[in-house]
Amino acid sequence: MSDITEGTTGFPQVIILTIALFLSYLTVAMALPAIPVHVVEGIGLDNTWGGLAVGIAFLSTILTRGRAGAWTDRAGGRLTMQCGLLAYAAAGGICALTAWPVLTVAESYALLLVGRLVLGLGESLVLVGMMGWAIGLTGHVRSGRVISLVGMGMYGAFAAGGPLGLTLLNRTGFVGLMAVCSVLPLVGLVIIQFVPAIEPNAGPRESFWRIIGRIWRPGAAVGLQGVGFAALGAFFPLYFLSNGWPYAGLGLTFFGTGFVAMRLLCGHLPDRMGGARVAAISLVVEACGQYLIWLAPGPYAALAGALLTGIGCSMVFPSMGSVVVKQVPAQLRGTAIGGFAAFQDLSYGATAPVVGVLADHSGYSFVFLIGGVAATLGLWAAMAAGGDGG
Repeated sequence: MSDITEGTTGFPQVIILTIALFLSYLTVAMALPAIPVHVVEGIGLDNTWGGLAVGIAFLSTILTRGRAGAWTDRAGGRLTMQCGLLAYAAAGGICALTAWPVLTVAESYALLLVGRLVLGLGESLVLVGMMGWAIGLTGHVRSGRVISLVGMGMYGAFAAGGPLGLTLLNRTGFVGLMAVCSVLPLVGLVIIQFVPAIEPNAGPRESFWRIIGRIWRPGAAVGLQGVGFAALGAFFPLYFLSNGWPYAGLGLTFFGTGFVAMRLLCGHLPDRMGGARVAAISLVVEACGQYLIWLAPGPYAALAGALLTGIGCSMVFPSMGSVVVKQVPAQLRGTAIGGFAAFQDLSYGATAPVVGVLADHSGYSFVFLIGGVAATLGLWAAMAAGGDGG
């Protein structure tokens, strides 16, 4: 397909990109529960090594966001996303080789880490490339709606991928699961061939850290928002069990219901009302949800807090993302998106171990007080970002 000018087409093409994103993120989600099982039962190591194999992919993603953004700015989102989908497919093949019986334990595990690192690189390239490409197709004035679609593709994949991954692991084994994880991105690669490319924007470049200096306020807002989600995902069931409450497994269900409903109903609001205003309102709702869980007298109040947390978290990333897109010139957009996404990656990666230490000393309810305080601080960051012109 030949290149076209930015903003000359619309959302049917973005839907195609979102489907490809969904297929690629299924490989991430399906592998999450399967990797620790394979490390323990297949390779023969303990849970610590299983956790490292899971986490190293996220580390790879964080470290490559900036490079993926710079590549998007120079080569275009289409090529970046294509390379990311190929990296996903390669990662599945590398991980499948770890079940080869002639390998030693050390060789199998080392190969698994290589596959997970390649997966993290693929995630960076696909997400940043797709957002840069999609915003180029629709124009930056509709960036909030585009980023909302991106989130729906990602979180939809996570919702479907976990159970599907375990089912495939049980029925086809680890090699069969990894084969599916290699094929799905290739399907995505085929369907995006029908979407036209966007010519990269010419203009002066800036260093990654200089761009971070431009966008750190919206980045801080989305990072502080992520504390509540990460805390809920990691500690909500333990909080219920420690109190002897029923329905410990429903926290993420209530969170996800609120999250998806807001994306479906309100994905257009950042473009219509302004990203900073929508993010500020969302962070107030998230903070109320976290404080409600912290003070909950019983399970129903805590589940209501999880629902409010999902409603609040839902629109912060697309709202602040629309601010970021409007704060930088078009030729720096990919790098800015990559740096912005890294704030949320870092928040998700750091929250669980940090608040876990606090939970050991102060109890599980204290975790959600931290989440509420973080969302309150995020409100200040969102308002400050709006004052910078968002």
